[in-house]
Amino acid sequence: MRDNPRTPANSPMSPSRRNLLFGTAAAGALFAAGCTSNENNDDNEKSTQAANTADTKPGKAVTIGFAGPQADHGWLNAINQQAKRRAKEYEDVTLETTEGSNDTAQQIGQIETLINKKVDVLVILPADGKALTQVGLKAMKAGIPVVNLDRIFASPQAYRCWIGGDNYGMGLNAGRYIGEQLKGKKNAKVVELAGLDNLELTGQRTKGFDDALKNYPNIEKVGRQAAEFTVESGQAKMAQLLQAHKKFDALWNHDDDQGVGAERAIQQAGRDDFLMVGGAGAKRAMDAIKADNSVLKATVLYPPTMAASAIDLARALGQGKGVGGLAELEIPASLTLYSAVVTKDNVDAYLPTGFS
Repeated sequence: MRDNPRTPANSPMSPSRRNLLFGTAAAGALFAAGCTSNENNDDNEKSTQAANTADTKPGKAVTIGFAGPQADHGWLNAINQQAKRRAKEYEDVTLETTEGSNDTAQQIGQIETLINKKVDVLVILPADGKALTQVGLKAMKAGIPVVNLDRIFASPQAYRCWIGGDNYGMGLNAGRYIGEQLKGKKNAKVVELAGLDNLELTGQRTKGFDDALKNYPNIEKVGRQAAEFTVESGQAKMAQLLQAHKKFDALWNHDDDQGVGAERAIQQAGRDDFLMVGGAGAKRAMDAIKADNSVLKATVLYPPTMAASAIDLARALGQGKGVGGLAELEIPASLTLYSAVVTKDNVDAYLPTGFS
């Protein structure tokens, strides 16, 4: 999604919010319904089954309504595919999906249709969390529990459970990785290729990155450009960074999709004198990390597996189950996924989660 590809304002991303933190693998081990990815999005849409502890034994039949985004961005397409593929794994789940829209009025109408169909549970990734809060409240008042995916509603009364990524954690872990790579280098310099600056998520990623770098007094951030999560913007803004900074040691790029353009600009400039860290976890990026023949050395995950986990949570809600591995009878109110750093040392473990 080009204008709002990740979690918006009022997202529970900061450490001050009371969220449970799970790594991708840990989440799969905890959910009684299973939460790890089973996807490897390639051109043939093949699926690689990841090991998990999914409770696939058929139980009470559950109809889940899924209202997702328009798949105009690699990560967003992966969200939709993850939800559909996970639902197919359960004999007791029927998935009612909408077409997917970035238009708030259209998405509200689609969700109201699902409410009128009396689905058992709703999974909603809103085009705009604040704008869709009222329809979330409407569903909850109608007795339909809502699993709010990634972009959070303005009121906790509009959802039963929120699950999403950690934007602050993305920046923090990117900064820590770069810091460790450069900690022995005197007067090291880094630059940042951010996303859209009018999105709060971009500020959260930058803040996490800056906070991490404070622990490395030998490192200075000397440049920053904000792109638009597109290949074209990534190439243009990266070219500007390269022109303005003839020498630096590391680059953090917020998004692997715009990273395609950034890498083009780097190749055109003939630069290979720094390391690059990406963001989100595209399969293309992981393949490059594994090949280890370019400046791209790592990517920080913003896992689309959250959509599969949202289906797991919705199924558990519909069947009155809790989360396996926890003592509570109910599923948690919120789950924040961990932003793991993928490098050549662990890339094989994460490749099945890579998206196209």
